Amino acid sequence: MRFCSLGSGSGGNATLIEASQGITTTTLLVDCGFSLRELTRRLARAERRPEDLSAIFITHEHGDHVGCALGLAQRYRIPLWTSRGTWRAIGQGCQAAQAEALDPALLHLARDGEAIELGDLALQPFAVPHDAHEPLQLSCGDGHRRLGLLTDVGSITDQLLARLQGCDGLLLECNHDEALLRASSYPASLKRRILGSHGHLSNESAAQILGRCSNDRLRRVAAAHLSASNNRPELARQALAQALGGAPADILVADQALGLDWQDLL
Repeated sequence: MRFCSLGSGSGGNATLIEASQGITTTTLLVDCGFSLRELTRRLARAERRPEDLSAIFITHEHGDHVGCALGLAQRYRIPLWTSRGTWRAIGQGCQAAQAEALDPALLHLARDGEAIELGDLALQPFAVPHDAHEPLQLSCGDGHRRLGLLTDVGSITDQLLARLQGCDGLLLECNHDEALLRASSYPASLKRRILGSHGHLSNESAAQILGRCSNDRLRRVAAAHLSASNNRPELARQALAQALGGAPADILVADQALGLDWQDLL
């Protein structure tokens, strides 16, 4: 089992998760926050094509996560998973026409706590506090290894922590350094939104989550969704490394432009 980021940040988010049982391979795209041309280019960088995708999972309706997902699913006949609330919000937004045109056979509704069997992968969606309609994040496993994905979350919940226990890898939001955000030129209303209980995780909050989910199996930790204005990779690395009791160099960072190369969960 392995994962890579095609890009992570407010300019667009997409993550590939892949599992193989020898003769079969399942490739899941989590979020799709780019144009179809840009996504195809980034897939090629990961040595994948749209035709290789087994399914698409959309965590919530914000543009940097939905992007070309509907057009991609329709053009290449890829099953699309998302929550009922997210689908309703997409259908009421600027992609309403594309939502109306999507073949109903491609749409699958995910629910908090209900497992999804997807080829060589088993998905466990879980609800998180974020300013969206029924946002879901994921824990994914292949029967041997498990990866936790957590971005676009405003506060720590017991359910969130429970879903991330025992993971071999974590892709964890480190959106901002709180001091940098408070001193930034952002409007006060935007600062309140980001810092609020349904906003985004700070480096400190991400470190708290990591400290409470750390285990002997955890081998890959990647910081994701860093703000270009209000965070620095070295700050995110330092915060997460302290939570693990390791070195900053041990922490990976999913970049907005370059993403993150394939990481094996061994």
